[in-house]
Amino acid sequence: MTLKERINDDMKAAMRAGEAVKRDAIRLLLAAIKQKEVDERVVLDDAAVVSVIDKLLKQRRDSITQYEAAGRNDLADVERFEAELLSTYMPAGLSAEEVAAAVAAAVAETGAVGPGDMGKVMGILKPKLAGRADMTEVSKLVKAALAPR
Repeated sequence: MTLKERINDDMKAAMRAGEAVKRDAIRLLLAAIKQKEVDERVVLDDAAVVSVIDKLLKQRRDSITQYEAAGRNDLADVERFEAELLSTYMPAGLSAEEVAAAVAAAVAETGAVGPGDMGKVMGILKPKLAGRADMTEVSKLVKAALAPR
């Protein structure tokens, strides 16, 4: 069963169970997936669906921060629920050691020696780690690895 099929099944189950909040959150996800498919005129595979979910999670985290700063905890709670639901569809995350090992392997593979080679290293890491690690943190690790000593 593909990830997209699993999401569809979960929406149907939420509809049958009368869980309106869960149903609506899953519908938002399905709408984002459908929009990406229509825009790119393709059927998304699991990796592409994970990238859509990752983007939505990032939006939810930003919204939570802004709502809490504005004192709107009611809206932040809704975003938090949606983020938790979206997280259930993400693949298992990598540990810090696994990410560091992947960065070291990518640096060695590309023969990168300085900050100018960051694009090459990130180009190798992004498909491997997308959805399984925070790419902002990966970027920081790559910068540290390529920093002149």
